[in-house]
Amino acid sequence: MKIAIVGTGYVGLVSGTCFAEMGVDVTCVDIDIQKIENLKKGIIPIWEPGLEDMVLRNVNAGRLHFTTSVEEVLDDVQVVFSAVGTPPGDDGSADLKFVMEVARTVGRKMNNYVLLVTKSTVPVGTAKLVRKAIQEELDKRGLQIDFDVASNPEFLKEGDAIKDFMSPDRVVVGVESERAREVMTKLYRPFLLNNFRVIFMDIPSAEMTKYAANAMLATRISFMNDIANLCEVLGADVNMVRKGIGTDQRIGNKFLYPGCGYGGSCFPKDVKALIHTAEQNGYEMKVLKAVEDVNDTQKHILFRKLNRYFNNDFQGKTIAVWGLSFKPNTDDMREAPSLVLIEKILKAGGKVRVFDPVAMEEAQKSVERQKMDLSENIYYSRDIYDAVLDADALLVVTEWKEFRLPTWGVVKKSMRGNLVLDGRNIYEKTDLVEMGLVYEGIGI
Repeated sequence: MKIAIVGTGYVGLVSGTCFAEMGVDVTCVDIDIQKIENLKKGIIPIWEPGLEDMVLRNVNAGRLHFTTSVEEVLDDVQVVFSAVGTPPGDDGSADLKFVMEVARTVGRKMNNYVLLVTKSTVPVGTAKLVRKAIQEELDKRGLQIDFDVASNPEFLKEGDAIKDFMSPDRVVVGVESERAREVMTKLYRPFLLNNFRVIFMDIPSAEMTKYAANAMLATRISFMNDIANLCEVLGADVNMVRKGIGTDQRIGNKFLYPGCGYGGSCFPKDVKALIHTAEQNGYEMKVLKAVEDVNDTQKHILFRKLNRYFNNDFQGKTIAVWGLSFKPNTDDMREAPSLVLIEKILKAGGKVRVFDPVAMEEAQKSVERQKMDLSENIYYSRDIYDAVLDADALLVVTEWKEFRLPTWGVVKKSMRGNLVLDGRNIYEKTDLVEMGLVYEGIGI
């Protein structure tokens, strides 16, 4: 089976590579010439564990190809996946210009049956617009060619994307015809031989499922952050609370970990988009607005704790920051809480020493894009111990595994101060207090 995937970002490249791994002949398409040339050379534009080796393996096996033109392969493929970006507009709405351009290109160039599958996260109703765009282009050509549209939203977790794709909890597919259903069944059956967990539904429901899933997860995070903040006020321990409610089977223990806010390419964007979609249709998403407000506030919590400790005086203070990416096992800096924290420290008059195992380069690019004031006061460290050298405080922002068991004796000896603010609650307070360090977490 031959397919094309338009867009070689996170979703497109991971999806295309995993399909190739299962024997599908895949051509990944992107208008970025440099990106395609780099991919042909084995240079991967994103960091995802195991992806580089898998790309190279499938390129060498002749199952994975890269091009800048979907027209080159359109006559040879039965399925085209659209995995292009849907960046948020100023009002929070999803920008569909790339999605629609893919649809129009297919309509202008197709000569045989094509199933166009939208993998990008798009508002409910997008499939109707895609179908209309393809039909308009066919009408301009005076052609009658059968085609289908479908929705197949991705549920990939950055850092675990390959595992999620190869062994999914479920695959959600929205279709309008039996032919499209049969094609998608054939495509996904090799992944799910033992338990075929493809959930077929109508397209609007599939489009909504992706937004609803991300909104629910974001809600759980903001809820626990709210609970954690109240625990601090009341003298309760949020870790105990988390265990107490997580053992309730109706609740479960996933996404109940408080912290310094969520970020990334999905949750912030999708929450905003769902709020906007509701407003366009005369409905107010009151819960999601609160989720967004709590998260925006939570990104400032480490600075508030730091500011209180230093009595609003950051002059001459150096702050170490461990972890820059929005989560472990990725270099993604989009909406990362670390950027909010660093900017506030710099504006307050402090200096920052930062370290991340993977995201150092992306962090520098993000700082440059934001045109962050006083960015010359950011020192990009070689490792965790270099980061804490002469630091007055240590802030842990991303819970990388290599941060979990540092040599605290070396940390304390290297630091000028003794404050540790744990933004992800990965340390035991007693262990650090015994070392003579001052420890604060979130909600404990």
